[in-house]
Amino acid sequence: MRRLFRAVLILVLLLLCLLCVGPFLIPVPPARGTVPAEQLADADSHFIEVNDLKVHYKIAGSGGPIFVLLHGFGSSTFSWREVMAPLAQFGTVVAFDRPAFGLTERPLPGEWQGDNPYTTSAQVKLTVGLLNALGLEKAILVGNSAGGTISMLTALSFPERVQALILVSPAVYGETGAPLYVRLALTLPQVRRLGPLFVRFLVTRLEGSLPSAWHDPSKIGPEVWEGYKKPLRVDNWDRAFWEFNLASRSAGLETQLSGITLPALVITGDDDRWVPTAQSIRLGGELSNAQLVVIPDCGHVAQEECPEEFLQAVTAFLADVRKMELKEPQLQ
Repeated sequence: MRRLFRAVLILVLLLLCLLCVGPFLIPVPPARGTVPAEQLADADSHFIEVNDLKVHYKIAGSGGPIFVLLHGFGSSTFSWREVMAPLAQFGTVVAFDRPAFGLTERPLPGEWQGDNPYTTSAQVKLTVGLLNALGLEKAILVGNSAGGTISMLTALSFPERVQALILVSPAVYGETGAPLYVRLALTLPQVRRLGPLFVRFLVTRLEGSLPSAWHDPSKIGPEVWEGYKKPLRVDNWDRAFWEFNLASRSAGLETQLSGITLPALVITGDDDRWVPTAQSIRLGGELSNAQLVVIPDCGHVAQEECPEEFLQAVTAFLADVRKMELKEPQLQ
């Protein structure tokens, strides 16, 4: 009996040593074929320093109103390609890449001072910081999915800088975040080391799920696939994506909706399988000053799959916002 106990104890100790030391023995080479973000820039790309971060953005049009476009999870400025030029007929349009996505700088731990740039609070500050850097006072925030979350949080924190909200399938309900014990486990040195390998595996799964964001996946041509994959060629894309997920927390927007009184337009497709259509319909009813548009035969990314219907909804909404502003009493 004593020998059996000793053998079991030795086995347990060996397993613990393997768990503690094993991850450090697994090679984690850099992702293949990556280059500095600037080498992947488009002809209309711009870079600007905001809150100690080099932000990639695109700009079109002139004058007011000002539109700031915030993309969703796993996306980039590319997701606004169908609507940037049409929106620029109304005023100035700015689309930028949120940290960990697109061509915006991807700092690693130890390379930033102050706030972790991958947190939601830092992204809210970055949105306002971009307005400051470009000399823009007030903007209509247009957010898709998680970009809608950041747009709404910005309106809550800086209402004086937001004229209105256009929310395309925004992620609001049912986001509880990972349990505390999971978040603590993910910060262990052993898990952090293997994080980039896990991310590379995860991205292959995400690529397979992209068609479900469209009602009609046949609309996803080779150029769309290439546009979504291009940011995966940026240096440290995998490590930054891991840091982004470590920093993710529940936004708690569901309990703060009464604080958003700005004019809002909620747009969703009737076949949204990423943020269920019913959630956007619910949001349209719970925001105090919101309009709701449900586009038939459309999925999660209405601005990409159904740009004409998206622009029709935005055009009508802007006309209503203008009427409301004209009715407001003017200070003497």
